[in-house]
Amino acid sequence: EGWFVLNAHDVSWIRSEERGQDTDFEGGQEWAQLGFRIHVLMPGQRNGMYHRERGQEDFLLVAGECVLVIEGEERQLKAWDFVHCPPWTHHVFVGAGEGPCVIVMTGSRAGGFEAVYPVNEVAAKHGASVLEETSEPAEAYARFGPEERSAYREGWLP
Repeated sequence: EGWFVLNAHDVSWIRSEERGQDTDFEGGQEWAQLGFRIHVLMPGQRNGMYHRERGQEDFLLVAGECVLVIEGEERQLKAWDFVHCPPWTHHVFVGAGEGPCVIVMTGSRAGGFEAVYPVNEVAAKHGASVLEETSEPAEAYARFGPEERSAYREGWLP
């Protein structure tokens, strides 16, 4: 409750082989208005499954390279590219290049979380499409290995 200052090196991180690692600044609480994460992807890792959701989301790539699949198209991104996704914009990020890519991610929480994970050929080329459309996150991510919580590991952030 209330304001705080917290360094990304000091927060809990969520990690998986398929989805890289990202911060959990919120801890056990869920902020009501705005979600905020830093996601680190190695080449070939995707931040999630191709999806669209109720709230606006914005992304700033601060290091490295990635492929953005957005509205069924591929876009190559590099450091300092900004992506704005109005509500219900289809998207997913896939790490590319020679090393890690670091993305600052924000999203509206107004109105609650609602998402749809559609089948998409372009996203499927990157292993980031569901096999059958769903609005259930647990179904969309069922084929992925488990996530683990850990402390920050040296080298995750530039």
